[in-house]
Amino acid sequence: MTTAVERRLITDLERVRRFHQVRHDSPQLAAALDRLALWQSRRLDATYEDLRRDPRYAQAIAFFRGDLYGPGDFSQRDADLERVVPVLTRMLPQQVIETVASAIELNALSQELDQALLDHLGIDSALSVPAYCAAYQASANRRARVRQIALILDVGRALDRYVRKPMLRRTLMLMRHPARIAGLSTLHNFLERGFASFAQMRGGEYFLATIEARETAFMEAIIAGDRAPFADPLA
Repeated sequence: MTTAVERRLITDLERVRRFHQVRHDSPQLAAALDRLALWQSRRLDATYEDLRRDPRYAQAIAFFRGDLYGPGDFSQRDADLERVVPVLTRMLPQQVIETVASAIELNALSQELDQALLDHLGIDSALSVPAYCAAYQASANRRARVRQIALILDVGRALDRYVRKPMLRRTLMLMRHPARIAGLSTLHNFLERGFASFAQMRGGEYFLATIEARETAFMEAIIAGDRAPFADPLA
């Protein structure tokens, strides 16, 4: 019988698969999405420059930027998952599966939000802070933006809990070889990077509270009509 978390994974992997297909069918759109992702990743770099410079948080910011919220290429991880969802649910503890499901939902939602931004920006338009904010506001997707931030926090809080459980960390280490055999190496590497980054922090409360506060403030300011809530990332 398919579990609720399996159904969630399958649904969101289908969302991601459709997005990859759209990218494949339109190189022009794919290039525009890549430009937007790079621009947004540079905004993240500027927003969290203080955390990036702090050895305690640098690894977590790299994970946040590259694996959760930035322009990383998740296609191999998603393909691995789509192929072996039933195997995955037998190999990993339920709580870890739920965290993976949140990460996949975050990936799918972020891509959909980027596509919505481009619908208002235009594929060939130059990116600027005022144009980005106008497109963000015009998209009128506050609920989805709130959900995006909530998913980031869900994944982060779960990882922060897991690193305090030595048995769970040991289980993940012991799974390295079976995961490779099962075709789950990319997913396993994603989880190990997450565990390592939160272990380095020795407590992620300040890190996650900072992300929640800053991302929520940007969201609310842009929706309220602010056209300069942050500096130009390319300046």
